[in-house]
Amino acid sequence: MTADRKNIISAVIASVLALSLFKGVHDRQIKHSTGKSHITVGFIYDGDDSTPYTANYIQAVQQLDEVYGSRVTVIERKNVPYESSGDVINELAASGCELIFTNSYGYGETAKKMAEEYPDIEFCAATCDNADDEPQLDNYHTCMGEIYQGRYLSGMVAGLKMKEMISDGTISPDQAQVGYVAAYPNAEVISGYTAFILGVRSQCPEAVMRVRYINSWTNFSLEHKTAEKLINEGCVMISHHSNTIGSAIACEEANKPYPIYHIGYNQNMMNVAPTAELTGTRIDWTPYITGAVGAVLKDEDIEEAVDGHIFGQDASGGLKEGWVKLIGINTAAAAEGTEKLIKKATEDFSDGRIRVFFGDYTGKDPDDPTDTTDLRQEYKENEYSSAPTFHYVLDDIIIIEE
Repeated sequence: MTADRKNIISAVIASVLALSLFKGVHDRQIKHSTGKSHITVGFIYDGDDSTPYTANYIQAVQQLDEVYGSRVTVIERKNVPYESSGDVINELAASGCELIFTNSYGYGETAKKMAEEYPDIEFCAATCDNADDEPQLDNYHTCMGEIYQGRYLSGMVAGLKMKEMISDGTISPDQAQVGYVAAYPNAEVISGYTAFILGVRSQCPEAVMRVRYINSWTNFSLEHKTAEKLINEGCVMISHHSNTIGSAIACEEANKPYPIYHIGYNQNMMNVAPTAELTGTRIDWTPYITGAVGAVLKDEDIEEAVDGHIFGQDASGGLKEGWVKLIGINTAAAAEGTEKLIKKATEDFSDGRIRVFFGDYTGKDPDDPTDTTDLRQEYKENEYSSAPTFHYVLDDIIIIEE
């Protein structure tokens, strides 16, 4: 090969290498340039800081400042009626929001319609179940923590206390009654109280449950009065799926020959019920909210950025992923051994050793008695969606109709 030919080949190789190097650098610059230095994020709430559900959600929103600082501007709209949410979304869009969160199921239908109108804005709807329904939109997402796990754990705390009360003679086995203040007879609520009583029975098999529906998410007076009714019917342990501290205060104020204990939801209620509150459970929305915001900042897909279980445009997580938590243990009131029990149970959940909707139980759909379940074959909650789907009332749960 002549020297000239060698020089030509060397020059060609050098050019190809230089071009490849340039292309690599250029591609990295393009990829980097697609990220954003700042975004505006809108939040729509059905309540405010005074309602435990919304207050719990706002705790997660406040973490955005710690995680992203000045890169994220937050616009919050509180106490938004469901029927007004479209107007508020228009307002947030006009304010430059690139990502909009809604915190309640009641916003889901409108939020999805608005996502069609604003394809350049990402929408994330908490507790909703319509992201994977047609039309499936790339910019509409749903999410929820697998709260049945927290309900079961808090039920274990309640059950261990009831077992202690029976052992020390405070109550007899036939007085092991649990009362539940329930908002509505829908899957989210039914799944929650079923997981709770099964957690109770894992420690106190004698326990029976009485449920009263109030047909409202947020009504302090009604929640308080309903808890009082359950206490007067003989319940020694009260829990709730509703949105005020009414039931906790009813337990604290109860004038009975034995103590009445309470398990809360969304908020630490030990300050208003220091002798009655044993523990509580809540969804921690922080992993999802910070993950979704981070995805939009980086121009990434939200579901790929979120650490959880993914179902199309829908995401969930449980104890293992940090999406569900207990709200402390009141060591002054809880049974001896509670903390050890919960530590072990939390590990068992993470390792898949606890099966919640499983046992010698049958139940039926309250809206369709022909739709039944037999839990000798395990029902796996949140197997296909973030929203709870267990909607069967167990045959031995007492539903109190007014």
